[in-house]
Amino acid sequence: MKKPEIILIGGGGHCKSCIDVIEDENKFTIAGIIDVKEKVGDNVMGYPIIASDDEINDVAQKYDNFIITLGHLKDPALRIKLFNKIKNLNKTLPVIISPRAYVSKHSKIDEGTIIMNGVVLNAMSSVGSNCIVNTNALIEHDTFVGDHCHISTSAIINGGCSIADNVFVGSTTVVVQEVQIEENTFVGAGSVVIKNLSTGNYFGNPAKPY
Repeated sequence: MKKPEIILIGGGGHCKSCIDVIEDENKFTIAGIIDVKEKVGDNVMGYPIIASDDEINDVAQKYDNFIITLGHLKDPALRIKLFNKIKNLNKTLPVIISPRAYVSKHSKIDEGTIIMNGVVLNAMSSVGSNCIVNTNALIEHDTFVGDHCHISTSAIINGGCSIADNVFVGSTTVVVQEVQIEENTFVGAGSVVIKNLSTGNYFGNPAKPY
């Protein structure tokens, strides 16, 4: 049976990692990539950049499946804008899961989220829409992650935590059990979060505002 085609939106470094996962999952054929106008005609790992962001409506007339492969380093605004644009076009944003990840059958993942290599998503955890759960991250039991979040490489979110929408958790950060992090919060790499965080920017061990 012919695999459905998918369009990737964003052709930078994160896109390369996403391509690796999509190829390994082997559920979709990558039909092309959307990026900035100056890159149209280039390719990423052999896949053509076929259109720019302002041509999404035209591309959507031909293709039904899209995934946001633009990275999220601090501000998720562009990822959110692109996600909402695809939703408004009534197109599908599938969940992408690396076959090298462990995802509990008792967990939940919403549309447009990608689960990268080495991730562990344990029982009764939940990850919202349009999230990146990056390489080797751990999300423990009974933890909730909202929409448009990036749980970075090797981050550890322990059991019973609640991570609101639009949160960035940096690489190797540890969030202790039952902590709540409010929306639009940035937690820098290598931090240790031992108490609830209100909206803001944090870094350090223990994590403090900066």
